[in-house]
Amino acid sequence: MDYQFRTIEKKWQKFWASNQTFKVSNTSNKPKYYVLDMFPYPSGAGLHVGHPLGYIASDIFTRYKRLKGFNVLHPMGYDSFGLPAEQYAIQTGQHPAITTDTNIKRYREQLDNIGFSFDWSREIRTSSPSYYKWTQWIFMQLFNSYYNTDMDKAQSIESLIAKFEQNGSEGVHAVSDEDASNFTAADWNHFDEERKQVELLKYRLAYLRESSVNWCQALGTVLANDEVKDGVSERGGYPVIQKKMMQWSMRITAYAERLLEGLDTVDWPEPLVEMQRNWIGKSIGASVKFEVADRQEPTFVEVFTTRVDTIYGVSFVVLAPEHELVASLVKAEQQQEVDQYIEQTKKKSERDRMADTRSVSGAFTGSYVLHPLTEEKIPVWIADYVLAGYGTGAVMAVPSGDQRDYLFAKHFNLPIIKILDSQQLEEEADSRKEGVYVHSDLINGLTYEAAVPVLIKELEKKKAGKAKINFRMRDAIFGRQRYWGEPVPVYFKNETPYLIKEQELPLLLPEVDKYLPTESGEPPLGRAKDWKYQQMYEYELSTMPGWAGSSWYWYRYMDAENDRVFASKEAVDYWKAVDLYIGGSEHATGHLLYSRFWNKFLKDIGVVKEEEPFKKLINQGMIQGRSNFIYRLLDENGTGTNTFVSYGLLQQYKTTALHVDVNIVHNDVLDLAKFRSSRPEYENADFILEDGRYVCGHEVEKMSKSKFNVVNPDDIIAQYGADTLRMYEMFLGPLEQSKPWNTNGIEGVYKFLRKFWKLFHDPQLNFHVSDERPTKAELKSLHKIIKKVEDDIERFSFNTSVSSFMICVNELTDLNCNKREILQELIVVLSPYAPHICEELWELLGNEAGSLSYVSYPKFNPDFLIENEFEYPISFNGKMRMKLNMSLSLEPDDIEKEVLNNEDVQRYIDGKQPKKVIIVKGKIVNIVV
Repeated sequence: MDYQFRTIEKKWQKFWASNQTFKVSNTSNKPKYYVLDMFPYPSGAGLHVGHPLGYIASDIFTRYKRLKGFNVLHPMGYDSFGLPAEQYAIQTGQHPAITTDTNIKRYREQLDNIGFSFDWSREIRTSSPSYYKWTQWIFMQLFNSYYNTDMDKAQSIESLIAKFEQNGSEGVHAVSDEDASNFTAADWNHFDEERKQVELLKYRLAYLRESSVNWCQALGTVLANDEVKDGVSERGGYPVIQKKMMQWSMRITAYAERLLEGLDTVDWPEPLVEMQRNWIGKSIGASVKFEVADRQEPTFVEVFTTRVDTIYGVSFVVLAPEHELVASLVKAEQQQEVDQYIEQTKKKSERDRMADTRSVSGAFTGSYVLHPLTEEKIPVWIADYVLAGYGTGAVMAVPSGDQRDYLFAKHFNLPIIKILDSQQLEEEADSRKEGVYVHSDLINGLTYEAAVPVLIKELEKKKAGKAKINFRMRDAIFGRQRYWGEPVPVYFKNETPYLIKEQELPLLLPEVDKYLPTESGEPPLGRAKDWKYQQMYEYELSTMPGWAGSSWYWYRYMDAENDRVFASKEAVDYWKAVDLYIGGSEHATGHLLYSRFWNKFLKDIGVVKEEEPFKKLINQGMIQGRSNFIYRLLDENGTGTNTFVSYGLLQQYKTTALHVDVNIVHNDVLDLAKFRSSRPEYENADFILEDGRYVCGHEVEKMSKSKFNVVNPDDIIAQYGADTLRMYEMFLGPLEQSKPWNTNGIEGVYKFLRKFWKLFHDPQLNFHVSDERPTKAELKSLHKIIKKVEDDIERFSFNTSVSSFMICVNELTDLNCNKREILQELIVVLSPYAPHICEELWELLGNEAGSLSYVSYPKFNPDFLIENEFEYPISFNGKMRMKLNMSLSLEPDDIEKEVLNNEDVQRYIDGKQPKKVIIVKGKIVNIVV
């Protein structure tokens, strides 16, 4: 029987599903191993061939680890809340849950067709109430916790209340808002309930406060920075502005130091680690206060600087347009200009403002601050290169030491102050160079290291500054004005937030008539009728952001059906952390950072044991599309015709290029009939051919519908089979690198699998294997591949294994090998890559059906690779005529005897006595006649 991949693959996919072959227990005598993929958002488009790359790699590794004797957890689920389903609901009126369920069924069908060994009994969906109940529960724990800096961990808010009751705020060392009050125990005990809750909100790890956000009016929601590009929403291209709103936030900054330290303990790609380090952005410096001039009540602009040694070079102070002091600092004559500038700034995202280092813009407030050491007046400006959420939202500008400050000073004709010692001051003044010069006896002649403590001491003496460690990372906005997300389990009493009771979880999404904001601008949940807590208190109308459900999902996989806890202690203690995590690098400063934060918090409250959730991380590269082009002939007026010119003839004609569907192109040759039927306007198309064919151009681009270069894995599987797809995706190149998809090369992998199948069959394709003992050459070929694949998989070098499999099968084919002892072990080695064909052949060999997944990986025997024979080239008068295999243990005299006694050699010398026999052991034999 020939290789019937369609029948074989459906058979084994059905077998695995019905027998739950890959269902895994939370207890085992085997060592555990947890392999995790970044779970997908189930879009309506389904998978294209680029999506399964990481899944195939993780599945190969999973199957290999099972063969190596591990109890492997390899689950899959869906990150199923999100904006695309909501936008579709807005357009069609269909509930997002229906769209999401339809998309998930499509994804599941495609994933099953590829033959993944997922434990589907643990499937999760972040939009399922049984799942988001526990996302809401984690939010409640964060709300009920604060960060104790003495203990360097989160603790219950009740313990903070106890401290307030006993000693007030004195002696409390905690991460809090800058405006946290100082009060005595007596003060606290006299506060009413509302005042107490206001003060506690300044300490809670989940808290509510006014924040600057990316607001998209057209979508009616706040967007994350990575959802905004060039001032418009990534989805839909709608304008996005900066807006101040009351928003839920997560105090991730409390964990900044631990997040940095943890990066030294994980096996992650260095570029990704560096991205997180930069995002967290630890800086050691000083906090400096500049007092606003001409105020009866002291008002200060606080800045953070890593270069306090340049303080004498400050010639102006810049505030972010959103800074809370801007309104009070703007003079009447500057009001219009400042208002216009603030409106202009709102149209830029923070990312755009950070990236734009060349353009210079700003507005003068009309106010001045006093230099804390010289008491000179310094003008206060606003500019969009300063961000409200970074540091203090204000900078002391030193044009002589910072490029953006210098450009700003030049543009607005502001002073550029140079700090010189007395000798330099005299020399510079004599040469009349540009700039203002200042001399300070305080730091004259000191190095940077020596000057900093002197300056900080002076600032502390004047109560104008202190040493400080700062982080660039900001607290994470934790609210979206959307419908399709987790409801926040909070209600409001007198505008103060309170949690619902734990036993009331999950707080379900209510039904609404439309998935749009209300006419008064409230989020879509404001449309829900009679949706109030205890029929009287307003619920929070924002939902959680997309990253909420993905910040802890690996724990739910450990115990997915548990309705008592998010995961049992036994399951968490057994699986501990993810051993291997595979996914895209685009999540470096989003999902991966938030996941680490939540994991550390869950450890603090005692429900998990690991400080870091993901021990080893691999970022798979992108499979890019290989676009094809056709060339429309232009007439003398430059207008497109319905005639198309083949690629090799382009120099002879004037044409314009158009993308063409790659699925109707084979080896860059266009299927003319399919092209004509693809669109009505092409029905009567004419072609100028070369050698009777229409050859298309090609280019590597991002795989996208708009470029007609999306390849559906279903089509590949239908034509070549899932095992071919799996091996070909690995064959394309190293897992971590991006590479172009080229369907043209898939034939080679398909032919390899057919050749492998034929090893088990006679020329008439009848199944036939031999129980004879294998030869040394056959054993050598087998053990080479055993060792090679083991080494490759452990190094995640899957592409080199595919090449080695091809070499091995070619060697065994040349040796006419059909020995059971060889082929059975070869099946096991290949099975992680091509599981369907291997299961079928394993069963044909008489083994128990389906047991292949849990057999032992063959043991490598290095003895079979030791070369004890050599194929000597035999030359006559310097011309090589033949080869002879002889033992490498033979000495030259024995080699000569064996050669001269050979019948073929005797025919060549034709009875003549050789004049000389030259032998180089292990190299060559030359007979001189």
